[in-house]
Amino acid sequence: MSTLAFAHVGLTCKDPLAIERFYTKYFGFQRVRVVPLGDDELVYTRSGNLTLEIFKAKEERPISPPSADGYPWAGVRHLAFQVDDVDAKLAELGEEARISLGPLDFDTFIPGWKTVWVADPEGNIIEISQGYTDAPGTPPLQV
Repeated sequence: MSTLAFAHVGLTCKDPLAIERFYTKYFGFQRVRVVPLGDDELVYTRSGNLTLEIFKAKEERPISPPSADGYPWAGVRHLAFQVDDVDAKLAELGEEARISLGPLDFDTFIPGWKTVWVADPEGNIIEISQGYTDAPGTPPLQV
C-alpha cells in the first residue's frame, strides 16, 4: 500500500474571510497559500497537520444549516478539534461560542472525556473535545 497522509477539508462559504478569521483566531490556522480564481480566490489555511481549503460559495445553501452535532444523513457530520480544556476554549470563544449541543460529559465511557458542539460563522458544526483516548487492544476490522 502506498503512503497515505490526510490532505485537507474543503469548506464552501458565503463569507470566506469571516470563516478564515474565525479559524485563525480560535484554532490557530494560518494562511499557507492563496490561489487566484478570476474574481475570487481559493485560500489554504493550516493548523498543525490539518489544512482547510476555503472556497467562495457560488449559490445559496439549499437547506437549513446543521444543528446539534451535525446533519443526521450520510455525509460529513462535523469538524472536530481536541483541546486541553473545553471550558477554557468556550471562554476564549466568548460571544462567538454558538453552542449547538452540550457541553456533555462522557465519563461513563472515558474518564475526563467532555465535548461541546459549536457553529462557525457559516453554521458548520465544530466538535470541541477534551480527554478522548483510543481503546487499547481494539481488534482490527476483519476484511
